Amino acid sequence: LGASNRKYANIGDVIIAVVGEAVPNMPLKKSGIVRAVVVRTRKELKRDNGMIIRFD
Repeated sequence: LGASNRKYANIGDVIIAVVGEAVPNMPLKKSGIVRAVVVRTRKELKRDNGMIIRFD
């Protein structure tokens, strides 16, 4: 989603994000730009076998 024109990400997509909170003594700093993988979404995901996955 970094250089593409897509507006939304789904589970498993790699996105570019900004660090909002950082723990002291970590290599990540607040407001740093990182690549991240989307693990959970509120929007349900329908699999090919018909199973629906949703995180509340």
